[in-house]
Amino acid sequence: MQTFTKYMSTNSITTIAYVTGATSQIGRFLLPRLQSLGLTVIALSRQTPPISAQVIWQKKDLHTSSLSISQSSLLFHIAPLPLLPPLLTRLPENAPLKRVIAFSSTSCLTKATSSEPSERLVAAQLMEAETETIATCQARGIASTLFRPTLIYGAGIDKNVTFIAKFIRRYGFFPLVGEARGLRQPVHADDLAAACIQAYPSLNAVHKTYNLSGGQTLSYRDMVKAIFQQLGKKPRIISIPLPLFKLMIRSLTWLPAYAHLSTAMITRMNEDLCFDHANAYQDFGYNPRTFSDNDMGF
Repeated sequence: MQTFTKYMSTNSITTIAYVTGATSQIGRFLLPRLQSLGLTVIALSRQTPPISAQVIWQKKDLHTSSLSISQSSLLFHIAPLPLLPPLLTRLPENAPLKRVIAFSSTSCLTKATSSEPSERLVAAQLMEAETETIATCQARGIASTLFRPTLIYGAGIDKNVTFIAKFIRRYGFFPLVGEARGLRQPVHADDLAAACIQAYPSLNAVHKTYNLSGGQTLSYRDMVKAIFQQLGKKPRIISIPLPLFKLMIRSLTWLPAYAHLSTAMITRMNEDLCFDHANAYQDFGYNPRTFSDNDMGF
């Protein structure tokens, strides 16, 4: 892997790291990692910023705001990717932004043919944002890298692993469609934060897109079993026929806690959603942890 020393040989030394979506799962792990490198960290969030002596917090609406970049800087964009191309377009032509690391999602691939129109729209928006981001960065001479993570967990605020854990705590069991043998590769948010640190100094990663999966492949059923075990509970799994499960989903989605559920989501329990991260390992040493025997963040 080519190091940041070589990167700096052709670029002025970077001391400012901007982080959009800083209160997200990945942001919570990325901020301290950036601080440990001695970078000045400017964290952007639409929420009221917390008080911190180590991080400069700015409350901004990325739909309309601009970045005030006056010295050589990095941008780690963890907010929704469709917000990034307009944000880059609003930068002054001479803004010294040298490096962009941004997050898309493997959903742009897995939901492209979904039965749910809303999911197909999300996939299309992500793909369009990826294309626009790369084109804008190349036109402005900004070194860019895009990450597509799989199912993210680790901070206790996700709508997959943490949702399952909360359901188990409340009801003592978890329902699945049939055998739920579809393969999954959950990825810890801290491993994605580490990928940012590993990739930004690497010339090998410039103008590339990487699928970032977790370090363990397991079935949806086994993933649920691992969550039971993390909670110190004996797995209690109920297999429900698909038609009945769809009826359950329709009756639950009016509740805020279950609004994110869809029939397409439960159908995918029996579909493999696997992605190879070998390129990321080769280019910048990405090496994610396994799922079953690690802290899941809840």
